Amino acid sequence: MTQDTLVKNYLWVEKYRPQNIDDCILPDTIKTTFIQMVESGEAQNLLLSGGAGCGKTTIAKALCNELDSDYIMINCSEDGNIDTLRTKIRSFASSISISGGKKIVILDEFDYANAQSMQPALRGFIEEFSNNCRFILTCNFKNRIIEPIHSRCTCIEFRIPNKSKPKLASAFLDRCKVVLDNEGIGYDDKVLVELILKHFPDFRRVLNELQRYSIAGTIDTGILTQIGEVCTKDLIVSMRDKNFTEVRKWVVQNLDNDTTRLFRNLYDGFYDYLKPQSIPTAILILAEYQYKDAFVADNEINTTACLVQLMMECEFK
Repeated sequence: MTQDTLVKNYLWVEKYRPQNIDDCILPDTIKTTFIQMVESGEAQNLLLSGGAGCGKTTIAKALCNELDSDYIMINCSEDGNIDTLRTKIRSFASSISISGGKKIVILDEFDYANAQSMQPALRGFIEEFSNNCRFILTCNFKNRIIEPIHSRCTCIEFRIPNKSKPKLASAFLDRCKVVLDNEGIGYDDKVLVELILKHFPDFRRVLNELQRYSIAGTIDTGILTQIGEVCTKDLIVSMRDKNFTEVRKWVVQNLDNDTTRLFRNLYDGFYDYLKPQSIPTAILILAEYQYKDAFVADNEINTTACLVQLMMECEFK
């Protein structure tokens, strides 16, 4: 059994990922755009932007399935460098599709792709392989992608109108119940509703939280207590390894957590993961950014800056 198969069989977000457009939980206006592409028999070059877990990658894969297109997916937060273009993408895009249609390259989290090398090079690839291949790019922040890419793609914003939110939240509640019933996990309806509303529209995070807590055998109010806690274990590993990409991803995925609690958790853990001589420096850094947090315009930038300074100036055990 391959690693991909193990992931699909174990992770709920993969095991229960919709395989067709109609099953995707998205506003009708977005789904209609993709259905029209299926009816035309061909995908366009697409730039899909929106928050984490809102269905961009899912509907991109569903489009490939319904078009019966050969496709590959590359996560640019892990593989967003020029060598990926020169090897994996060129090899795939330059060959003929087995199904006879156009191939599709899905570049997930493309806002993590290098803006000085990979992004400008992709512009040329889009034109070079236009007869054989289409490119679908997903991102959380479209302003981190260079303009020449925007101009070569159809840009679709995954925004959810207020009038659509109750319908989508209700549909996802039903989906969660199906997942939990299939997995033999008990649940409290009110807890599911509160969990979905807390993370809406990040449905991926809801499923991940449900699977993580399901080891208890039932989904009760305890999950609401746990999701309020800030888990910094993975963050500390990334900081120790000087892995800026993973640190930045952690911040984006935890923006809805209370930064005061984050700073406190970091402070409480200094003696566990920092060398003694670095602790005074770390405290001063933390105090400075906690003070700034009260009035900065962008909390993501402030939090990331704090973590980067800790990562670069402190010695980890």
